[in-house]
Amino acid sequence: MLVLLPPSEGKAPSGRGTALKLESLSLPGLTEARRAVLDELAELCAGDEEKAREVLGLSEGLRGEIAKNTQLRSAGARPAGEIYTGVLYDALDLASLDTAAKRRAGRSLLVFSGLWGAVRVTDRIPSYRCSMGVRLPGLGALGAHWRTPMAAALPEAAGDGLVLDLRSSAYAGAWKPKGEVAGRTATVRVLHAPTRKVVSHFNKATKGRIVRSLLAAGAAPADPAELVETLRDLGYEVEVQAPARAGTAWALDVLVNEVH
Repeated sequence: MLVLLPPSEGKAPSGRGTALKLESLSLPGLTEARRAVLDELAELCAGDEEKAREVLGLSEGLRGEIAKNTQLRSAGARPAGEIYTGVLYDALDLASLDTAAKRRAGRSLLVFSGLWGAVRVTDRIPSYRCSMGVRLPGLGALGAHWRTPMAAALPEAAGDGLVLDLRSSAYAGAWKPKGEVAGRTATVRVLHAPTRKVVSHFNKATKGRIVRSLLAAGAAPADPAELVETLRDLGYEVEVQAPARAGTAWALDVLVNEVH
């Protein structure tokens, strides 16, 4: 099973240990594309601060994030699972999983990123600020920058198993499963059961809890149909829409009664 996650805007500080080793990150086919974004981002943030703030879409209060990006090659790196914070990652709470579940997380979780393309939670990265919606002056829109290298690297990462796609729309555009891979991909919405409306904050928390439940249970559904049954066994209320045609993803709705 491969689980695709969005990153978080908020991130923990960089570590104090060894600096980033770009070639050591998972999905080595993305290395050159990563280097291109890293080089331009660092150069942008080391130059005109106002331009950098505008390009990155940062408010005045987040001006300090620009300095963080100038130190990406020298700052201490930490596992990505420790760097990403926020609602989804708080609910996932990787640190409190047992050893076996943590190993499963290292094998199955893939976090998408405007800077790194995608990394495993065990990959060591520094804290940074660069969303997938950024358009760098030289490289252009990052979503488009990542599509070609992702198209080559992600099918191999997906292997022949289930792909559980929990990404937000901005990150989903960087790689769209196609053909046979799409047929074993499941996307998830979180709906407020009484109103059938999509929820926002609770959407992230519920997705984090779903991933945690699967990891803690040692669940390994082979395909979307098995995933539906597994989630129901774990206590989730799930409605499913099977693909109308081959080569398209399954759509799962997880219903929640409380929205907070």
